[in-house]
Amino acid sequence: MRRKIPSTAALLAFERAARHESFTRAAEELALTQSAICRQIASLEDFLGLRLFRRTKRGVTLTEAGLSYSRQISARLDAMERDTLSVMAHHGRGATIELAVMPTFATRWLLPRLGEFLARHPDVTVNMNNRTRPFLFADTEFDAALYFGDAGWPGTEAHFLMRENATPVCSPRMLQGRTALAPEEIATFPLLQQSTRPYGWRDWFGSLGLQVAHDMTGTRYELFSMLAQAAMQDMGIALIPPFLIREELDSGRLVIPCNHVYLSAKAYYLIIPERKAETASLAAFRDWLVEAAAAYRIATGLE
Repeated sequence: MRRKIPSTAALLAFERAARHESFTRAAEELALTQSAICRQIASLEDFLGLRLFRRTKRGVTLTEAGLSYSRQISARLDAMERDTLSVMAHHGRGATIELAVMPTFATRWLLPRLGEFLARHPDVTVNMNNRTRPFLFADTEFDAALYFGDAGWPGTEAHFLMRENATPVCSPRMLQGRTALAPEEIATFPLLQQSTRPYGWRDWFGSLGLQVAHDMTGTRYELFSMLAQAAMQDMGIALIPPFLIREELDSGRLVIPCNHVYLSAKAYYLIIPERKAETASLAAFRDWLVEAAAAYRIATGLE
């Protein structure tokens, strides 16, 4: 049975026209005439049986259906391009690992060490894309994920890497010449929140036997890198594992006002779907990463 799919040329023309809401700019980018773009869009609208653009004297704008369709088509064209580039780049040359990562952990901990793995396995390519929350592997191109949380991810193997040593940090200007703050004093400052660690401050204060009424209120940031930047801008005190902000601490842009550390119950894991667990490249990456994490835990006392 023939698939009910429009021509690739029509989809490409529509994607560019929708991105700019301009047939003229789409024509310039695709090296076509404006009339050719118009014909492709018209044929696509006829195929779908609906209008994707509103035509006015001032130009074109997407309809609601056009906006929804453009988002879906753009995502699928991006996926096709990634798959095509992957085959072109790596066919016959080795394996590729598509890895979902948490951006700050990948930038500050994984990337400085990854060269060692690549030197051992020059035939393996590791591609990384950001994901900060759980997802279904079946709905993505990912082969594995670096994830912070609990190990119970259905249909996967979870390999423990390390826990977080949550530590208060702030700009030295916040201390106004002092070198340290008592936990009770920290509670009087704005508490910067990490949106994927909503109970971070509550756990930290709780481990000291303190109850702070506003421990879950304050500006929230999804990424630790954003949280660190806010702390450096004197916006409050943040709770961040030192290994994610080593450069800022060493340079003095951030300081630790209280040495109490809360070692998280949750942890960083390498998550691999069970169906891919014995893939040679993934097995090699898993063994290397687990070994590197264990060495780091021993060296830093995170055991």
